Amino acid sequence: MKPVFYLAAAAMIAVALALLLVPLVRHGRRQGRPRGIFVLALMVAFALPLGAAGLYLLIGTPVALNGVEKQPEQPLSIDQAVAELQTHLQAEPKDAQGWLLLAQTYATLRKSAEARDAYEHVLNLQPDSTVAMVGWAESDSIVRTDHRIDGRALELLQRAVQLEPDNQRGLWLLGISQFQHDRYAEAATTWRRLQPLLDPGSTVAKAVAEQIAVADARAGQPPVAQATATPDGPALQVQVSLAPKLKDQLHVGQTLFVYARAEQGPPMPLAVARLDASTLPATVTLTDAMGMTPQLKLSSAARVFVGARISSSGQAIAQSGDLEGDAGVVEVSTRAPIKIEIDRVH
Repeated sequence: MKPVFYLAAAAMIAVALALLLVPLVRHGRRQGRPRGIFVLALMVAFALPLGAAGLYLLIGTPVALNGVEKQPEQPLSIDQAVAELQTHLQAEPKDAQGWLLLAQTYATLRKSAEARDAYEHVLNLQPDSTVAMVGWAESDSIVRTDHRIDGRALELLQRAVQLEPDNQRGLWLLGISQFQHDRYAEAATTWRRLQPLLDPGSTVAKAVAEQIAVADARAGQPPVAQATATPDGPALQVQVSLAPKLKDQLHVGQTLFVYARAEQGPPMPLAVARLDASTLPATVTLTDAMGMTPQLKLSSAARVFVGARISSSGQAIAQSGDLEGDAGVVEVSTRAPIKIEIDRVH
């Protein structure tokens, strides 16, 4: 409340009463009326406004005299923002930028299926959008159970890097697709196109160099000096062996997968190595360079589940008859060797 208000109000009341009552008192005295009547009138006159003020203080809202504070606007939640954008796109289905924003939002929220659908809308409106091409391919690889990049996803990536040769994300994912299809020399070549576009010495540049070294090794090429740098990120050394009881189930042509996936999160491996099962027992070092996408890598989790599997089909997804083993959940910062014995059948 403001004291100035009360002082001003009191002064105005006093002046008003003086102007009104003093002439009345003088007139009444000249008429010979008793003084007590005028004293009572004065008391009532002063009591009414004072009583009204007291009643207001008791049951009113005195704080309102200070003005009504402006209520701060509540920011929209991400769900509310997405809902508003969806409503907008229902009214304006040809807003390509709106669909692109929705797709990127879904991708950030790891709603890959929804992101892929939104990217599809963008491609229907803008067939040459390289952002949508690469986004669709990446979302599709996450949605798939085997996480492979092929079919339409591969075609979109090839077209994206053709239209935009310096598309970093497109080159990275295209190299991953080639690596997944055992085209190691092509993968190394694609990633070498990516290297000049990266900041020298950055974490990404080191990860690409390490991945090139892995591809070169798989392709039978000698590693280049720049690709032999020790990774600054996590490095899980995994020692894999096969239980004696399963040795008669090991056959020529089988593939050994050694992987690490987040303790809580998507099933896609954060790091995976693929070897010939005949190399068992084997030692593998899992690093960020062995992730399947740039976003999902070993250093993005604090704890990971580490496992190994022998596949007769060569497919990354587990199938009946595969031989398996795991070391359970370990800290990503672990430096001691992690031992896995493949001792059961899927």
